[in-house]
Amino acid sequence: MMPVTLQTILLLICSNVFMTFAWYGHLKNLSDKPWYLAALLSWAIAFFEYMLMVPANRIGHTVMSVGQLKIMQEVITLTVFVPFALLYLKEPFKMDYVYAGLCMLGAVYFMFRH
Repeated sequence: MMPVTLQTILLLICSNVFMTFAWYGHLKNLSDKPWYLAALLSWAIAFFEYMLMVPANRIGHTVMSVGQLKIMQEVITLTVFVPFALLYLKEPFKMDYVYAGLCMLGAVYFMFRH
């Protein structure tokens, strides 16, 4: 059986892929369509995000606090978002991504220290 932390991380990564497409994918694919169509499609995609996020949090909460789950979620969000922004949306790389990542590492330290 896969360790609980690894199960949680993998589910959160998959969830974040759906979430990132739900939140930002329409900027590339539906920019010429009315916002409400983008919102409806985003909600449909978000359904799959929640189908992964809820079990990830339930599984993870057996060994982690809510704060630890939240900061893990935020780190994974940034880890998924940056390649998405660069590769899919063709946004330019900014050092701000690196600085944000370093700040997140600090947050991880404080949430997981004993």
